[in-house]
Amino acid sequence: MTSAARPTWAPAAGGHSLRDTNRAPTLQFSSRDLTSHTKLKFRQAGQNAPTELQTLDKQALKEKLAQAELEYKEKQNKRKRGVEELIEEQQEQKRLQNLDADDSDDDDEEEDDSDSSESEEDEDDDEAELMRELEKIRRERKEENERIEKEKQEEEERKREEAALTGNPLLNLSSASKDFTVKRRWDDDVIFKNQAKGEEKPKKRFINDMLRSDFHRKFMNKCKRLHGII
Repeated sequence: MTSAARPTWAPAAGGHSLRDTNRAPTLQFSSRDLTSHTKLKFRQAGQNAPTELQTLDKQALKEKLAQAELEYKEKQNKRKRGVEELIEEQQEQKRLQNLDADDSDDDDEEEDDSDSSESEEDEDDDEAELMRELEKIRRERKEENERIEKEKQEEEERKREEAALTGNPLLNLSSASKDFTVKRRWDDDVIFKNQAKGEEKPKKRFINDMLRSDFHRKFMNKCKRLHGII
């Protein structure tokens, strides 16, 4: 249950702010208009402060920079040497693989010479067997296509004969529909039919004058008839 409408046990004490006195603010500032960064930042120790630069030895700084540059160049040269060694190692591995492949090819050629006669005989037998199987498959497919074509022609002939027998209603007297009367529409014998077909509707026109418009003329004629003027 809400307690919004109940009085508090200890009522809040009124203050002296603008909200309590219901007064309008006399002065107001935006947070973007307030001053910021009111103090300058100076270099601390280790950040190349002016005092450190005054006491710095220029010769020692040059030697330090030269040493750093030398270390960087050595690192780059080491990386290049590593890449070159890797490329040379890959080329050497490819060369050894090619030599092994050449040796294996020579061995295979010798073995192939010995097995060539046997493999040729086996291939001839397999090829003859495949040709016989292919001829058999072709013959079966041809017989199947001829059978399907014959059945299709017989079905079309049967449908044609059936349509010729049942198409003429005079010959098809055995069917349930023996009524040959012409069906009439429900409104064939209506007296009033298409009465407003030849009437021409009056065309609406627009006249930019209230006293000469069709509506005003019709209204004035009606008033005249009511008052017996016409």
